[in-house]
Amino acid sequence: MTLDDSSSNLAEELIKSRDRVSSHGEVFTPMWLVENMLDLVRDESYRIDSRFLEPACGSGNFLVSLLQRKLTTVHEKYGKNDFEKCHYAILALMCIYGIELLEDNVFECRENLITIFNEFFGSKLTEDLHQAAIYVISQNVILGDALTMKKLNTIGQESSDALVFPEWGYLGKGKFQRRDFRFDALTQMSAFSELGTLFAERGRHEVFQPVKAYAPISISGLGKAKNETD
Repeated sequence: MTLDDSSSNLAEELIKSRDRVSSHGEVFTPMWLVENMLDLVRDESYRIDSRFLEPACGSGNFLVSLLQRKLTTVHEKYGKNDFEKCHYAILALMCIYGIELLEDNVFECRENLITIFNEFFGSKLTEDLHQAAIYVISQNVILGDALTMKKLNTIGQESSDALVFPEWGYLGKGKFQRRDFRFDALTQMSAFSELGTLFAERGRHEVFQPVKAYAPISISGLGKAKNETD
């Protein structure tokens, strides 16, 4: 293989078409660079409950690598306890978020994440766990525009609906808590916490209210929620 051939193959891996590059600025980050960038926040990238958002997630290179790292930690800490392993693996998935402009990329990203998750459990994967993972991914990886902070419909047109993300927490004993927050409100959180601002003396809980809160839910409940939204 010549140098030109190698460069051509690399370019094919990083773009789907020149039209998409021109229209959407779509160029995928190579995995070696993804790993190097995540190593800059290595401790956080391996922490199960650290939250990451990729505002232009493409087919999920960053999110896939993050999930793999988090699941490595799940295996090291809970690999000998099937109950805890299942619940902390779902929590790892719950802490990964993506926004993407193009519907085919959203589909591919979700598929890539569920593949990594399923392979982690192998023959021990249950149907409840599989369905729960699909549901969490469908809520966390969203078709939308991170700049306008609006959802997009399936033909790429902006809707009037604001982007909303679930904040998931593990309560222990097999129960999860979900609260939904508007993305545009979350992006203002750092500004509200600065000294000298109008809200500096108020707690974040007073300023950032969820748009919806849910009752605690189990893995089987998450799977049922997925079936109800199909």
